[in-house]
Amino acid sequence: MTDEHLMILEHLLAAMVAGGLSALIHAFFAIHLGANQIISGTAINILAAGVTSFAYRSLIGSSGTPDVDRIPIVHLPLIADIPFIGDIFGDLNLMVWLALVLVVVIWIFLTRTPWGLRVRAVGEHPRAADTVGISVYRVRYLAVVVSGMLAGMAGAFLSFGFGSSFNENMTNGRGFIALAAVVFGNWRPWGVLWAALLFGFASALGNALQTAAGVNATLVNALPYVFTLVALVGLVGRSRPPAADGVPYKKQ
Repeated sequence: MTDEHLMILEHLLAAMVAGGLSALIHAFFAIHLGANQIISGTAINILAAGVTSFAYRSLIGSSGTPDVDRIPIVHLPLIADIPFIGDIFGDLNLMVWLALVLVVVIWIFLTRTPWGLRVRAVGEHPRAADTVGISVYRVRYLAVVVSGMLAGMAGAFLSFGFGSSFNENMTNGRGFIALAAVVFGNWRPWGVLWAALLFGFASALGNALQTAAGVNATLVNALPYVFTLVALVGLVGRSRPPAADGVPYKKQ
């Protein structure tokens, strides 16, 4: 492994640690103190935006962050030469492939392993899980922290995978689109994948319209969020969350 790859790995691990610590704060308020998850999550999002902006201006100033080594692109020669397919899969960022692999891994974990069944149990019937000896608090803490680490990986991709530097508010609300993808995907890994592809298509369509047809950039930037609203409105009453989603558990 080269020094460049080690530096990228260090940055990625730092992003995962930051995401995990933020999720741990959220878990403490939502699980231990029984706070409303929406309020807690919104407050932590606002706090994170303020902290990163303050650190950015204090450490970097207005000059902008220097370019960093980007997560490498994976070139697949056998696929790259196939018409149309090669344009899509021939040169993808390593993090994109990792995300696709994680969909399979998480699906197997949730549906084919005893640990995954415990995660589902504490989300659907925590009281029943508690009666058979499963620690509801521990499983929920671990699930939230791991989700925060995955969110940190997504943020790292925006910084030095998709781009090569950090900017204030660079997520631009994509975290809420990710939440909408979970709802649209009916809380299932494969459904979330298709929902994410739909919203990604909306973003790509907006960029194409701006380039080819000269559509106003403001309208283009709003297109993914319009897709999100339409998708969520169409799913009202159809998407079923876990039975205990958002419900604090009190051990008897």
